[in-house]
Amino acid sequence: MASASHSFAPQIDNPAILSLIGRTPLLEITRFDTGVCQLFIKLETQNPTGSIKDRMALVMVEAAEQHGDLKPGGTIIEATAGNTGLGLALVAAAKGYHLLLVIPDKMSQEKILHLRALGAKTVITRSDVAKGHPEYYQDLAATIAQETPGSFYVNQFGNEANPLAHEETTGPEIWDQMEHRVDAVVVGVGSSGTLTGLSRFFARVAPNCEMVLADPAGSVLADYVREGTMNKPGSWLVEGIGEDFIPPIADLSRVRKAYNISDRESFHAARELLRKEGVFAGSSSGTLFAAALNYCREQITPKRVVTFACDSGNKYLSKMYNDIWMTDQGFLDREMFGDLRDVVSRRYQDGTVVSVGPSDTLLTAFNRMRIADISQVPVLDRDQLIGILDESDLLTRVQNGGGTFRDEVRTAMTNRVETLEPSDSLDAVRCILDSGKVAIVVEHGQFVGLITRIDLLNYLRRRIS
Repeated sequence: MASASHSFAPQIDNPAILSLIGRTPLLEITRFDTGVCQLFIKLETQNPTGSIKDRMALVMVEAAEQHGDLKPGGTIIEATAGNTGLGLALVAAAKGYHLLLVIPDKMSQEKILHLRALGAKTVITRSDVAKGHPEYYQDLAATIAQETPGSFYVNQFGNEANPLAHEETTGPEIWDQMEHRVDAVVVGVGSSGTLTGLSRFFARVAPNCEMVLADPAGSVLADYVREGTMNKPGSWLVEGIGEDFIPPIADLSRVRKAYNISDRESFHAARELLRKEGVFAGSSSGTLFAAALNYCREQITPKRVVTFACDSGNKYLSKMYNDIWMTDQGFLDREMFGDLRDVVSRRYQDGTVVSVGPSDTLLTAFNRMRIADISQVPVLDRDQLIGILDESDLLTRVQNGGGTFRDEVRTAMTNRVETLEPSDSLDAVRCILDSGKVAIVVEHGQFVGLITRIDLLNYLRRRIS
């Protein structure tokens, strides 16, 4: 795998797709206030699976091949929050290996579908348990590997090939692209391969270059850097970075500054990065970008600062790029009324309601429900609610009633609906939901929206927390 200079360039007999890993572009940020500094972002989104993790996935697999730990046709097993898994899935598919991934249940649906499309088998486990619990994703992966003959457990958190990938590829690329003038690098820590590898590289070529840690609020790493103590971990929604322990390969000795970045700040920073600079990046990139902006604005002398777009935003379309999800999580503010209108997640007046008309076909209604992942739709005629159509109405019409999907919605909808005024109580909502009906909010005859059980739960969670 490696030459005497430890180069991990793809082997000649590797599929061509693997030769596209690395050599990603560097973009200067020009539309944000960066104080006296210049800020550059390395677009790791341009790797084949859209993530920086492609680099270490290839190097770790090739190291295992070289050391005899991975045989032809063998099974690769790993615990991952997503992007390492995607990199491994690409490499495994290209090289003909089986792959089994253990992933926490907070991972975005886009990543899971991408993994399965690449042929990986996935085991979903809990994200609310700590290291040492049998269902903690790393512990579960290690157990499965022990029980699987002929398997190779990657263990990115303890695999020395992980930081070596960044020491040998990412670091030199940045150094050349920045014309050998780098004053600070802002990184996050998941497995810590990027931070450790870059620390080692810049310690050799630019000893005064500062390593800056961007850490999700709730992770233990930033506090450990600042205080040298392990505080109790919290929870966070940013994916791919932040830990409740110190990874075995982590070298934090050269970190000079550490920032705790909240989920809210991370998500808004990523969304603003897309709007202003056109960089479509993921949630951890938002954490890094927010920390980089904070660092730049604190400086009193000009510095050249580098951070990363770690992965592509197309993996988060159902989450931080979805206004409804952001609102449900309390990260987007919207007009509040102090009544049942605040419980409705999709308000008709906001243009977010999925609806049908009475003359639409049942196929149209079915497709809209399927695409939006909802089980019922209001039937509106000139903005007036005239009925509701749910999955059971569809089944009754097309299976038991002799109808077809070409029939109009009016033939299957229920027009006997119970409506609530915005001033009604939560108990009234609960009473309707418990009776198996849909809670419909109407104000002065105008349709406002539906309240589902998940809407009510989200509202209560926001209010109680």
